Amino acid sequence: MADTPTRPHPDTPAGPADGCDLLVRDARLLVIDGSTEIPGGWIALRDGRVAAYGSPGTEPARAARTLSAAGRLVTPGLINTHHHIYQNLTRSYGPAVNGTLFDWLTTLYPLWAALDEEAVHLSTYVGLAELLLGGCTTSADHHYVHPRPRLIDAQIRTAQDLGFRFHATRGSMTLSTEDGGLPPRSVTQTAEEVLADSERLVTAYHDPEPGALIRVALAPCSPFSVTRDLMTATAELAERLDVRLHTHLAEDPDEDAYCLENHGCRPVEYFESVGWMTDRTWVAHCVYPTKEERARLAAAGVGVAHCPSSNMLIAGGTAAVQEMRGLGMPVGVGCDGSASTDHASLWLETRNALLLGRYRGGPAAMAARDALDMATRGSARCLGRDDELGHLRPGACGDLVVWDTPEVALAGALTDPVEAWLRCAPSRAWTTVVGGRVLVDGGELRLPDLAEKLRAHERVARRVQQLD
Repeated sequence: MADTPTRPHPDTPAGPADGCDLLVRDARLLVIDGSTEIPGGWIALRDGRVAAYGSPGTEPARAARTLSAAGRLVTPGLINTHHHIYQNLTRSYGPAVNGTLFDWLTTLYPLWAALDEEAVHLSTYVGLAELLLGGCTTSADHHYVHPRPRLIDAQIRTAQDLGFRFHATRGSMTLSTEDGGLPPRSVTQTAEEVLADSERLVTAYHDPEPGALIRVALAPCSPFSVTRDLMTATAELAERLDVRLHTHLAEDPDEDAYCLENHGCRPVEYFESVGWMTDRTWVAHCVYPTKEERARLAAAGVGVAHCPSSNMLIAGGTAAVQEMRGLGMPVGVGCDGSASTDHASLWLETRNALLLGRYRGGPAAMAARDALDMATRGSARCLGRDDELGHLRPGACGDLVVWDTPEVALAGALTDPVEAWLRCAPSRAWTTVVGGRVLVDGGELRLPDLAEKLRAHERVARRVQQLD
């Protein structure tokens, strides 16, 4: 492995490691964070946390389980900052694939009115399984369609059953077509229903403690799907409950026109007027703010979930992510909806972030390490968890991925494993570890009842798509 670019690294373990629960060794390159990379490195986990790491030959003598990375790249687990998992029930839905964002939404809203607890459980199970195979160990999900109660409860229970690190966001829509909005009345709720259920979910499930597997944020869908009063009340509730805020912002030119017509201002100004310009907020897309608006968002500490595949498939432009990062703004990576992006591989989103960054800014605008940093540390900042997620320093959550890229695809890639990881052929997780627990092993999911769940998912998807 000649000439591999590396950062400084210790020659001895970073902490006591003997008697650890899990030892991953023989990495081609172990990436700890943006400043530490170790050729041939090892990492030890104990009690769901990183205990130590080090160079070859300094491995601990004892471990309950040892996994060989067999010359593969090892990184922190990727973190998904924006998703609509339920939409995998309507993937690649033919009547919607060639529409604008608003056309796509109005075509699918009537189908999503069929969602129930079974549909949400199955879509969440399949979505989290797919995320694990793509190297994702933490995911936020923006569920904003509520034709029936307790749908987010079903999501959270599924994540708990699988042992996945999950940030549920209580989405909402209150403006139906009858009120000048886009969705039908069947998938909207009253502001009173939204706020009451938001507080119930936070009280029941949000875990503010370090290492939490489940957290809850509040997430009105967009400026054109809820009232001003609900946006304001949600920000006030999040402040009182000390949880994070999430929404779509500046995603489409139609949003500019809507806000100017209905609120007399552009989306970012409206966003600020309702109390959302705060460092507890992260937003999806943020494609169309002006340079001055980006600076205001950055100064307030607002984070951005960059969703490159969705940007390209809906052809709505793409965020100025490097400019945002240069302003100090938290910028993470997100899959977005499974019915627009049609996949849940955070590896693919990270690769597309690299490609779009270079397409937008030139060949020196973004490197693979920039994209990896967005998908790990940047995403962790968006979720308010950069102290313990997105890196593998001692004390961090034990969330990591051993990556598998076909040998034939890596032939000739001798100098830089990180660049090769995103440039050379599709990669997928060989091992995915969440909180010290191995959920993908040898490239295979270690989840209960997968085949049965996939059959049930197809049955429900056919019902939702009205194919039976």
